[in-house]
Amino acid sequence: MIALSSMFSNLKGLFDRRGLLAIASGLLIALSFPTPGFSFLAWIALIPLLIALEGSTPRIAFRVGCSCGVTAYALILYWLNIVFTRYGHLPWSVSVAVYLLLVFWLALFYGLSTTVARLGEGIGIKAAFTLPVAWVAFDFVRSFLFSGFAWAMLGHSQFRTLPLIQIADLGGVYGITLLIVLANVVLYRALRAVSGAEIPYPVKSALTLLALLIATLFYGFSQLQNSGEQSAHKPLKVALIQGNIPQDVKWSPEFRERTVDTYLRLTREASKDGVDLIVWPESAVPFFFQDEAQQAERIRNLARETGAHLLLGSPAHELRNGRSTFLNSAFMLSPAGETTGRADKLHLVPFGEYVPLGSILTFINKIVVGIGDFAPGEKAVTLEAAGVKLGVQVCYEVIFPELARQYVRAGARVLVAITNDAWFGRSSAPYQHLSIAAFRAVETRTPLIRAANTGITALVDKNGHISDMTGLFVEGFRTGEITPGSGKSLYLTIGDTPAWICLLLTAGVALLAWRKQNNTNNDKE
Repeated sequence: MIALSSMFSNLKGLFDRRGLLAIASGLLIALSFPTPGFSFLAWIALIPLLIALEGSTPRIAFRVGCSCGVTAYALILYWLNIVFTRYGHLPWSVSVAVYLLLVFWLALFYGLSTTVARLGEGIGIKAAFTLPVAWVAFDFVRSFLFSGFAWAMLGHSQFRTLPLIQIADLGGVYGITLLIVLANVVLYRALRAVSGAEIPYPVKSALTLLALLIATLFYGFSQLQNSGEQSAHKPLKVALIQGNIPQDVKWSPEFRERTVDTYLRLTREASKDGVDLIVWPESAVPFFFQDEAQQAERIRNLARETGAHLLLGSPAHELRNGRSTFLNSAFMLSPAGETTGRADKLHLVPFGEYVPLGSILTFINKIVVGIGDFAPGEKAVTLEAAGVKLGVQVCYEVIFPELARQYVRAGARVLVAITNDAWFGRSSAPYQHLSIAAFRAVETRTPLIRAANTGITALVDKNGHISDMTGLFVEGFRTGEITPGSGKSLYLTIGDTPAWICLLLTAGVALLAWRKQNNTNNDKE
């Protein structure tokens, strides 16, 4: 609360020289993400911010960093207002307030990063070390704090640069973020040195950056060249179905028959040449599959007709402690039409699928009005198709790398992302969502297939290459062969250990700065 108060009290300085430079950095950061996705801008985006930090106090550094963050996230997350107003039915005044609250929350982590960088310089530690490390540390904190929101980290902007992102199987997206921030610091110092400012040339940090980039690209190209290695499993023929069911009528009883007819028709067309696995998106059937015997039998007959495994998204329910519990789930049907397993969503959307502290915040309704509050699944359950184990991630939870690791550690050799991005409308959000999902494949060296209600449906190989994408809001399907992964990567073993190290180093810098300030105050006394 103190941090928020400080940020709001300093908004009056937003449009001074420092504020304008911070805004410029925020704009460049936003432009590096899809869409428009000018990913190269991420490598220079922080230069105006670093200029704004020159000669600043930690308090000013916090304000400048927050100004940058507010600008970046206000532009990146503009689509939240589509979700809140069109589908959440919130008034614009409430929507904008909630949207800005999240923007300011995320901006705090930018402000904390720049503050630590200034504190470090105050005790003789250069920004070439403190800023990249602190940036990673606070990105990591926001990925889990208060449920977490691991969206639009700097490294995600590079999802198309395959040789660069291969290091995600060593330390996740955080390694790419660290390189980007370090490159910005080096370029900033070089430009300022050339311009005649009293800043020495960044020889040591430039050599460090060069060595890291060479090692990163060498590793990346090596991984890409070895991508044809033999797998223990034969390729899996898949069909991904995109029904393009309008969100406005998706849960309407009058539209139920038409929805099922659409998926049956598309599935027959997609599987006419034979497939091993058919995937329908999140909540593809707008009813409880386990209860609607007549409609469920139509779908079971489809599995028998195609001779394929059929994975479909559906709400589910079960008794827990004597109470009926609702779940956002995926059911697997065998070629014989039998239900062979169910996977439940583990990480729910706050205020979308449940209300945090619902017993206290009784006045708050869910943004997504549905059958009731959902509960998270109890554990990562793999499903099986044609002898291959699958890890199913439902919509929002694909942005959390720890969940993908859980599934692969449990034996999954193909990741399946089912989603309903209709909530986002025609915005940048579906593209941003897909760009984040691609990192789950690289981190775990496990291919990812994605079926979306309104798009984007796509196949992602274990190197993060996205192929055969559908458009947005079009009815269709995608078919292809995928080679199951090996389930081997350093990131699967060590997880977020590198990010934890960055967090400890950041805490160490802050502690040293505090001790120095405390000693200085004692000397004055």
